[in-house]
Amino acid sequence: MDTVLIAKDVHRTLNVGEITVHALRGVSFSVRRGEFLSIIGPSGSGKSTLLGLIGGLDTPTEGQVFIDGTDITTLNESALTRVRNEKIGFVFQFFNLIPTLTALENVSLPIQFAQHRKFNPTKRAKEILTMLGLSDRMDHRPNQLSGGQQQRVAIARALANNPPLLLCDEPTGNLDTKSGEIVMRALRSVQQNTDTTVVMVTHDMEVASQADRIVSLVDGQIASDARASQQLAIIKDFQQKRITGDLHPVLN
Repeated sequence: MDTVLIAKDVHRTLNVGEITVHALRGVSFSVRRGEFLSIIGPSGSGKSTLLGLIGGLDTPTEGQVFIDGTDITTLNESALTRVRNEKIGFVFQFFNLIPTLTALENVSLPIQFAQHRKFNPTKRAKEILTMLGLSDRMDHRPNQLSGGQQQRVAIARALANNPPLLLCDEPTGNLDTKSGEIVMRALRSVQQNTDTTVVMVTHDMEVASQADRIVSLVDGQIASDARASQQLAIIKDFQQKRITGDLHPVLN
C-alpha cells in the first residue's frame, strides 16, 4: 500500500499575547492508503492543531506535510484550495450543512466547484448518499434530518470529489450514542468500500478504538503510535501508572 499522508518533524508555535505556546513539537508519522487512523489526546495536546495542518488550513512553523505526494507547506493559497477540493474531505463536529439546500444539493455542491470535474454532480451525490443509507432522505433539508443523518450527509459531501484522504474532527462529538455508532459504521464502510484513508481526531477512546491504528498526543508530541489493540493496552497501562505516579515507561 502506498502512503497518502506524511508529516515530517512538524512544529507549530503560537503567540498568545506575550506567551509563546508550542502546540506541536516535532510530530512525525505517515498513513497508508486505505488506513483508518485515530488521533487522541487530552485538551491542549495539539490534536486539532495537527488536523488543521494536515488539512492545509494552517501552516507549520517548521516541518513538512505531504498529501498524496505533494508538499502542501510550499503551496500558495490558490494551489492549496485546489488540494483541499480534490485531495481532502473534511467532516466536522457541527455538520456545517447549508440549511437552504437539500441533502442532494449539499453533496453535489463541491463537485460543481471542482476545477477539474470528474463526476456528474447529481449522479455522484445520489451514489454516495445511497451508499451511506440515505436514499430516502435526498430531498430533505438539514432541519428535516436527525443529527446522525446530517453527519452522514456531511460525510457524503466530503467524499463528493473522491478524495484519497478524509479528515474528521470529533465526528461523533455532537451526537448521542446510537447516532455516533451509526456514523462510525458509515466511516468504516467508506474506508473499506472505497479505499479512502480516514484520519480522525477524537477525545473518546471507545470511538478511537474502532480505527486500525491510534496515535496518542501529549503536550504536542507523539506519546505512542500503535495498532488499536496494542494502544488500548498502552493506555490501560498509562492509566495505572498515573495512579501510581510512574508515567515514564509510557511516555518515553
